[in-house]
Amino acid sequence: MLVYLADYLTQFNSGFSVFQYLTLRAILGILTALVISFIVGPVMIRRLTHHQIGQTVRNDGPQSHLSKAGTPTMGGTLLLVAVAISTLLWANLDNRYVWIVILVTLLFGLIGFYDDYKKLVLQDSRGLSARYKYLWQSLVGAGAAWILYSTASVPAETQLIIPFVKSVVIDMGPWFVLLSYFVIVGTSNAVNLTDGLDGLAIMPTVLVAGALGIFAYASGHAQIANYLLIPHLPGVGEMVIFCGALVGAGLGFLWFNAYPAQVFMGDVGALALGAALGVVAVIVRQELVLVIMGGVFVMETVSVMLQVASFKLTGRRIFRMAPLHHHFELQGWPEPRVIVRFWIITVILVLVGLASLKIR
Repeated sequence: MLVYLADYLTQFNSGFSVFQYLTLRAILGILTALVISFIVGPVMIRRLTHHQIGQTVRNDGPQSHLSKAGTPTMGGTLLLVAVAISTLLWANLDNRYVWIVILVTLLFGLIGFYDDYKKLVLQDSRGLSARYKYLWQSLVGAGAAWILYSTASVPAETQLIIPFVKSVVIDMGPWFVLLSYFVIVGTSNAVNLTDGLDGLAIMPTVLVAGALGIFAYASGHAQIANYLLIPHLPGVGEMVIFCGALVGAGLGFLWFNAYPAQVFMGDVGALALGAALGVVAVIVRQELVLVIMGGVFVMETVSVMLQVASFKLTGRRIFRMAPLHHHFELQGWPEPRVIVRFWIITVILVLVGLASLKIR
């Protein structure tokens, strides 16, 4: 939005042309989302506390979690507000990718919000049933995938890029829709499963979002893309602004969500953030790199799948408790140790993913 104002003012003072640079707008997007989080955060926490919208805790989980009961949740609304406002302020709103990623994020957030609302406000312990939650996620995810496929203007927008290999590019054709659907919906649920400890999900989200922003900048810049031997994707550079907003909002939320947490994000935040990472990865054509960089999300999801399959097939559990972070807690790891070690793993995996830009 402010891009148009700056463009208009350029005719009076050429200095305003600086706001056309993606790097500057990305930095301003980060700072804007961060400031919004710091301003809105305390107000939101007070409101949630006043209305007694607090976390419920499983009795069969780690005993250290019992003290978390009543902690305000649905704080992910703060993330959505900060990301949406910052992106709308600093991104080029003529760019179709901007609207796709914002709408997907907000719609997944709405699904999570309704689930949280039923559980915490209406006191319906079931919340939104898994069947209907997955149905709505599928509709939004498949819709976004189809729009991206049907509006693609260059072949590279629907090709699968293989990390660390420069000469292998797979033309997906209509299969692009199916792959994108699984990436968006799968990442959404993976982040939701990871969101079980204070700050555990938000920091990996920030790190992965920042790295995807680098991929977006490189893919959207013709000369850099040519130098790195990656496909040039016109217009994708605007995703840097959205990724920057995710980083700023995530860091602002972490201020209140760090151990011991003052607020939890709830499904409204976790489902939305996961979908946001998924759709950005699809847009910048780095779905496989997302699997690498989001390795913590993958491990958490696989641990649940293995636990359920093992119990149904053999009646025995592989882990003491799933998702994986609870297994380590029950083995005696203090919560902060689990959190920080998972963060460290994410830093390493993000660096490996970024290395794929040059090692090809």
